[in-house]
Amino acid sequence: MNALGAAAQPRPDANLRPLAWRRMAWVIWRQHRFALVGVGALLGALATCLWIVGLQLHHVHAAASTCQPVSSMACERLVGRFDGMDGFLANGVALQVVPALIGAFVGAPVLAGELESGTFRYAWTQSFGRWRWTLAKLVALAVVVAAAAAAMSVLLSWYYQPYLAVGNQNLSLNETSPLAPGLFDLRGVAFAAWTLTAFAIGGLAGTLIRRVVPAIAATLALYTALALAAGMYLRQHYMTELVTSRLNVPASAWVISQSWLTGRGQPVSQSALSRVLQGAPPQLAGKGGVPNSLATWQYLVKHGYTLRTSYQPASRFWAYQGIEGGWLLALSLLLIATTVWLVHRRAP
Repeated sequence: MNALGAAAQPRPDANLRPLAWRRMAWVIWRQHRFALVGVGALLGALATCLWIVGLQLHHVHAAASTCQPVSSMACERLVGRFDGMDGFLANGVALQVVPALIGAFVGAPVLAGELESGTFRYAWTQSFGRWRWTLAKLVALAVVVAAAAAAMSVLLSWYYQPYLAVGNQNLSLNETSPLAPGLFDLRGVAFAAWTLTAFAIGGLAGTLIRRVVPAIAATLALYTALALAAGMYLRQHYMTELVTSRLNVPASAWVISQSWLTGRGQPVSQSALSRVLQGAPPQLAGKGGVPNSLATWQYLVKHGYTLRTSYQPASRFWAYQGIEGGWLLALSLLLIATTVWLVHRRAP
C-alpha cells in the first residue's frame, strides 16, 4: 500500500506500532526551528529595548518621586521629563500585537504548512500516528511559546512599575490602574495565557483552512476580536464592581463608569450640567463645561447632584489574573483538543 492509500484509511494509527514520545522532540525542533528562532529574536529584541529604556525610566521616576519641594522648577522639569519618556510604549498598546504575531506566524503554519504542501501524506503514515504527531507538535510548541511569554511578562511588570506607582504625590497624574486595559494583559499570568491562546487559535485555523497565508489572516482577526471583547466587555464583569458617590476614588482603581445623578437617582445629561454651571464662577467649569475639579464637584453637590462612580479596586489584580488566566487556559486546551480531534477523525 502506498502513502496515498495509507492516508486514505480512516484509522491507520491503530495498525502502527507506537513510537516513543521523546523521539518527536528532535523532529519538532528540525521542522520549526526557524519559527522558534524568530520568536526568540522578537522577544530578545523587545527585551533589550525594554531593559535599556526601563533603566532610564526607573531612574527618572525615582528622582522625580523624591524631589523636594514639589512645586520647584527642578521637580517640575523631572516630572515633565518622566511624562515625555517613551510615550510609544507607555500605554502598552504597541505590545498587544506580540501574542497575535506569535499565534499567527508560529501557530497557524504548524499544520497548515503540511496540509498545504501535502507532506502530511508522508508524516501521518509514519509509526508515530497522525493524532500523536499533532498532539506532540502542538503541546511542545505551546509550552515553549507560553514559557517565553511568561519570562517576558516578568520584564514587562518591572518596566511598567513606575506607571503603576501608588501614593506618589509628585507623579499622581501619571498613576494608572494595574487593571487598566492595555497594561493588565501584559503582566502576571495573562500575557502567557494570551500567547498560548493565540497559538491555539492559529493551530485550529490552520487545520480548518489548510493554507498558511489565509490561516495567518484568520488567526490575527480572531485573536483581535477575542482580545477586544475581553478588554471592552468581559473583564470588567469578572467580579462585582464597587460603587461610590465619593470623589476621592483611589488613584489606582480601574474606573468603569462615572455619571451624575439627581437627588432622585436619575441620570443627568451634560447639557443639563452645563446649564447648572452657568451660574457658577467661570473657573469651576472645565473644558466644554464638563466638571473636572473638586470645587466643581462640591458646587454640583450643593445643588443636589451626586457623582456615581463604579470601579474595580487595584487589590483585585491577582484575582483578575487568575480568572483571566484560567478561562484562557481552558479555551486553549479546548482549541488544541479540537484540532487533534479534527486531524484524527476528519483529515484527508
